[in-house]
Amino acid sequence: MKTSGFRAVVVTAVVAGLALLLLVVATAGDVYGPLGNADPGPLTTYGFAVVRFVADAAAAGAFGGLVFAAFVAPGRRGGALSADAFAASRFAAGSAACWLAAAAVAVPFSAAVAAGLPVARVLRPEVFLPTLSATEEPKAWLCVAVAAAVVTALAWPAMAWRTVVAAAVVAAAGLLPLVAVGHVSVGAGHDVATNAMFWHVPAASAWLGALVALPARLRRGPVPDLVLRRYHRLSVTCFAVVATSGAVSGLVLTRPDGLVGRYGLVLAVETALLVGAGLLLAAWRRRQRGVRLVVAELLLLALGTGGSAALTVLVPPAFPNHPATVQETVLGYGLDAPQTFARLVGEWRPDLLFAPVALIAVTAYLLAVRRLRRRGDHWPPGRVVAWLAGWAIVLVVTSSGLGVYAPGTFSLHMVTHMALNMFAPVLLVLGGPVTLALRALPAGAHGDVPGAREWVTSLLHAPVTRFFAHPAVAAILFAGSFYVLYFSDLFGQAMLYHWAHQLMKAHFLASGYLFAWVVVGADRTPRQLPHLARLGMVFAVMPFHAFFGVILMSKQTVIASTYYHYLALPWAGDLLADQRLGGGIAWASGEIPMVVMVVALLVQWSRDDERRARRADRSGDGDFDAYNAMLAQLAGRRN
Repeated sequence: MKTSGFRAVVVTAVVAGLALLLLVVATAGDVYGPLGNADPGPLTTYGFAVVRFVADAAAAGAFGGLVFAAFVAPGRRGGALSADAFAASRFAAGSAACWLAAAAVAVPFSAAVAAGLPVARVLRPEVFLPTLSATEEPKAWLCVAVAAAVVTALAWPAMAWRTVVAAAVVAAAGLLPLVAVGHVSVGAGHDVATNAMFWHVPAASAWLGALVALPARLRRGPVPDLVLRRYHRLSVTCFAVVATSGAVSGLVLTRPDGLVGRYGLVLAVETALLVGAGLLLAAWRRRQRGVRLVVAELLLLALGTGGSAALTVLVPPAFPNHPATVQETVLGYGLDAPQTFARLVGEWRPDLLFAPVALIAVTAYLLAVRRLRRRGDHWPPGRVVAWLAGWAIVLVVTSSGLGVYAPGTFSLHMVTHMALNMFAPVLLVLGGPVTLALRALPAGAHGDVPGAREWVTSLLHAPVTRFFAHPAVAAILFAGSFYVLYFSDLFGQAMLYHWAHQLMKAHFLASGYLFAWVVVGADRTPRQLPHLARLGMVFAVMPFHAFFGVILMSKQTVIASTYYHYLALPWAGDLLADQRLGGGIAWASGEIPMVVMVVALLVQWSRDDERRARRADRSGDGDFDAYNAMLAQLAGRRN
């Protein structure tokens, strides 16, 4: 594909997406009155829609281009970027600069839409600053702008694979703030819809951005088969994620009675475009990757981007048709029925963020174990049991009735906290996932082209990994998080927002995993400590958890009282008594995983001493045999 032809395709795709967006906005009617908002005027309405489309497309180019550079384009040994990866990284950097500009322009536009004022009026400082402080979406756009600026700074001069991966991580984070404050974050079922969109938006962006990077690579000559195979695996995975998550969030926002209407029609068009792109993926594989099919797929995804931007303008039918209660507004569901053992065990509400992660982690682990056993290698069954048990705990405390009722009372919340922060991580690190990956993944089979095994090794030795795996950092994150979160306003604020609650749970799991990895992990850490030092870490941290529980039990004020009074659960009882019960749970249950760590550490210490003794014995036997041989040689000379 020539340069002029590629530019014509991109321009055509952008124009087609914009045309669909403007058509929907022009025929949408009143999209502000049903929500009780004032109309900011056509200039603000159309301007914000166009800016949103440009930002979405540029974000996809940035994230997808970085994914293409890191995991699709072939790299080089030693972590340097190849010519293809460097070109994709530069394309991503240019897209990120455009993303930054669009996000900066979107801040006043979103503030104008939220305030119901023309954007020209909102640009006045005396109007803009109070509006920015009082509304959530402009703050989200500011976060997006910061992320886009960081991505631009990282991606433009990037010459190393790790730098590209770091930029991709920041870009992925920059895609999420708008999800956290969008339509999916409001009303009944917003917990399910928001979790689904946390998967949907990065997958769609990676697919579209990588698809744009592929024709850009075609301009420079024939594409290696390795690149085509990697891209096809990426696009098929993204298609499956986008289709599943989009169906879930769409049903939550429309409900069956809202499928007939303008919102349902646009959603149907989005579904048809996605199905068409999926069919092109299948045809692209059968026809040996024709360029025309790639161009058609790009046009369909550009139209889909325009349709997605249009859905952010329309009013979801669930809002006026199904008004949310206070509990549904805060949690996404109601908790009118009191908690019982039967409900804690039997009433499951899958957490679409943690449940898929657990399923993927378990499946990948079992497939790796099967690969080892098929080639005759041994993998300890105890590690398999530990890994499965760890993810089972995560699944239960996030998706069962325990996870459903945990936001309602402090005591149940503390149960999930301790399970995610202490019980699950100890079991997960004993599973040795990194060691298993390094043994199961094949080395780069394409000469100097690194593969998944080299990627894992590079990330394991990255400076950021060494920093967080430092014993002091791991211990501070593990023990200090309790005090910072619960003895400040952070906990009360985090519980009011679903995204913050999910981030809190992810932090519990990650900080617990880091500490357990440093102390008793089966995988080797970047900074290997002697067993005595690790034992000292455990004993140094234990008092902090005990003190935390004691402080909670003796505290005279309710933590996050505003949040719990918003819920106003009739069966919750005395909030202060429940908080003291939570402190007792933290004090009592925190000792169990610590004891498990001590026992596991002592067992590892004993086994390590046995291995050292066996090596010493073998070395000693060799020295003794050499000494006897020397004596025999001297005796022979004398004879």
